[in-house]
Amino acid sequence: MPEVQIKRAQPVEAIITIEGTAPLIVHAWSKKARQLMLDAQQGKKNPKDAKDPEADFQASMYRLEDGGHGFPTMAFKAATVLGGGRAFGKAVKMTQLRQHLRFIPDGRGATDGIMLTRLTCTEPKMREDMVRVGMGTADIRFRAEYQEWGADLRIMFLPNIIDLSSVVALVEAGGSNGVGEWRPEKDGAHGTFRVIAEAVE
Repeated sequence: MPEVQIKRAQPVEAIITIEGTAPLIVHAWSKKARQLMLDAQQGKKNPKDAKDPEADFQASMYRLEDGGHGFPTMAFKAATVLGGGRAFGKAVKMTQLRQHLRFIPDGRGATDGIMLTRLTCTEPKMREDMVRVGMGTADIRFRAEYQEWGADLRIMFLPNIIDLSSVVALVEAGGSNGVGEWRPEKDGAHGTFRVIAEAVE
C-alpha cells in the first residue's frame, strides 16, 4: 500500500478594511439592563427610575478595555455568513462559512467581556428614537450613532479551502446586509459597509 502523505494546512490571516456606507447605530446591553433582567427572572421587584438620556447614550456604546470604541466581532461574522449565503446561493453553504472563517477580535468589552472589533470612527451623536417593546408599548431609546465609521476585520482562513478574493467577496456581500440597529436585515438602512482594502499578514 503506497504511503499517504497529508500536508498540514497552514491558516492565513487577512486584514480586510471596511468603511461604513451608512451610519451605524449601536445598542449594547448595559450593566443595569442585564441586572434588571436577572432580577426579573428571580422574581425581584425594582423601583422604576427616571430616564437619564446621557447615561443611556453612554451605556449604548461598546467600549474596549482601553476605552476605544468597538463593535461585536461576531456581528461582522454573522453579516458575512448571511450576506454570502444570500448573494451566492447554493454556491456556498452558511454552515461551511461559519466553520472556515474565523474572525479575530481586537479585545474584550470593558463591562461585559464580549469580544469586540475596534472601530475607526468619529465621535458618535445621540439618537432619540421611539420604539415598540413588549406588547406594543411605546418607549423612547437613547442610542449612539456613528456617522463615519470603519474597521479592520482580521479573518483567519485556510487558503486550500477558500482564497482571499472569495473571503473579500463574502465580506463585501455582508456589507449589504449590514450590522447594528436598523440594518437592512431588520428593515432599516443603517450599518451597511464596503471593502476598501485587503492584505495578508
